Amino acid sequence: MGQKLEDTQPEIDLQQGQISTDHDLQRRLGNRQVQLLAIGGTIGTALFVTIGNGLAAGGPGSLLVAFSLYCIVLACVNNCISEMTVLHPVPGGFIRLAGHWVDEALGFMVGWIFFFYEALMVPFEITAINLLLTYWRDDIPPAAVCAACIALYAIINVLVVHLFGEAEFWLSGGKVILLLILFLFTFITMVGGNPQHDAYGFRYWKNPGAFAEYRSTGDLGRFEGFLSCLWTAAFTIVGPEYLSIAGAETKRPRAILKTAFKTIYFRFVAFFVLGACCVGIVVPWNDATLQANLAGDSTASGAAGSPYVIAMMNLNIPVLPHLVNALLILTVFSAGNTLTYCATRSVYSLALAGHAPKALRKTTKSGVPIYAYCTAVPFSFLSFLQLSDNASSVLSWLVSLVTAGILIVYVVVCITYLRFYRACQVQGVNRGDFPFVGRFQPYCAYIGLAAVLLVTIFYGYAAFDPWSVEAFFQNYTMQLVAPVLYLGWKLVKRTRILSAKEIDLVWDRPVVDAYEAQFTDPTPGFWTEMGELVGLRRVVRGDQA
Repeated sequence: MGQKLEDTQPEIDLQQGQISTDHDLQRRLGNRQVQLLAIGGTIGTALFVTIGNGLAAGGPGSLLVAFSLYCIVLACVNNCISEMTVLHPVPGGFIRLAGHWVDEALGFMVGWIFFFYEALMVPFEITAINLLLTYWRDDIPPAAVCAACIALYAIINVLVVHLFGEAEFWLSGGKVILLLILFLFTFITMVGGNPQHDAYGFRYWKNPGAFAEYRSTGDLGRFEGFLSCLWTAAFTIVGPEYLSIAGAETKRPRAILKTAFKTIYFRFVAFFVLGACCVGIVVPWNDATLQANLAGDSTASGAAGSPYVIAMMNLNIPVLPHLVNALLILTVFSAGNTLTYCATRSVYSLALAGHAPKALRKTTKSGVPIYAYCTAVPFSFLSFLQLSDNASSVLSWLVSLVTAGILIVYVVVCITYLRFYRACQVQGVNRGDFPFVGRFQPYCAYIGLAAVLLVTIFYGYAAFDPWSVEAFFQNYTMQLVAPVLYLGWKLVKRTRILSAKEIDLVWDRPVVDAYEAQFTDPTPGFWTEMGELVGLRRVVRGDQA
């Protein structure tokens, strides 16, 4: 059985902001930093650049339907991860939860899979920056860009880590501004506000059409086009896992994380559904540049960039493409910064659980897991691969390799929640007493598990028709690595799946409760902190979290 409440003796160091005896991370992230950190990890290259491949393959109708459906799937996953994380905001988030509530081997497996996913995404973002820079000129040394990005990530994550939350706040704020600009651009130009005074509206939904054929012809081709859009959505739409990882460094985790997880549903609609709709409006799926990008043979300067920039160029709009491309570079840089943070924290949590060398637990005086960072940063140097290959090809490889990683993470989250839910039933624990309760459970967990499993298994089906060894390993490397990691650790350590009766549902809860009890003032809400940032000290009614 799990520990009783009185058996745990919390040790609290309020000056260091620590609430747990097993880690040295400091709680430095406030409401606005956590909210914008989640945006920093959520909005990246995929939403502005690689989304064009989905449009080119499936058309605007397939893209919108696929993104809408996958947002529902991720909402189900969010219902799972939010309830568990708010209750137990431990270092490593869902990684530690899987090992503590299901099987130690599962925690080992998902921890390393997530680490590889995050670490490999960093060179993906750096490569995308080089790709976007070609819009202006193609003689910028890619090696210099790679080195500059890696150095800046080191400065932000290590040397001035106390400013990480602030840096990510401002960087992510730029993403929100970019989204607003693109949404306004879509609306204004579609009603005739463009140099050609052409009120094109939803013209591209009619000509060339809403549903494109891909790989095959007829209904089968349109279905395969939809599947391509669904795979694009699986790579693009993320978010809950970043809040779970940041939980251990959040100042007031119970209140702040609860609010942040609730806003994810809004972000899914505002960022991804609306974003997919806008992309399908401003540029036709048969655009020559989009099709060249999809085929991987783009050679024109800047051609492999954002479909929004392509649309602006097609409309002969001056200045704005330059502004948008600059903001896109800022956006991609921010995503890489967040990924560096999460990769470092994930391998640090593995060390805490005994799944990585103990030396990786070492932190600096400012709370930086320095050796964990040194483990994560070498993956950034993979971005130099583009020096001997086309940047589009490097992007394609990295996208294929890492997509399955995040899908496996969501599968594990749903499995962990189902075991957690079952333990609550068996041990007579009332979930209604938890600080946050996911709705429609356990049905959301079952829906999320089934949907993500299907995507994980079938999204690389094109490798079999015709058979391609290269495509197979591009799409299924992570699926092959995951069981090897799980079974390997299980055989070596003789771990077992925990029964519902012995799952420890108390764990770190008394420590978190004791920490939260030290605060008597209401937790400042997001807009309150924003007001304080600009000098408005008065708390607006209803702005408390």
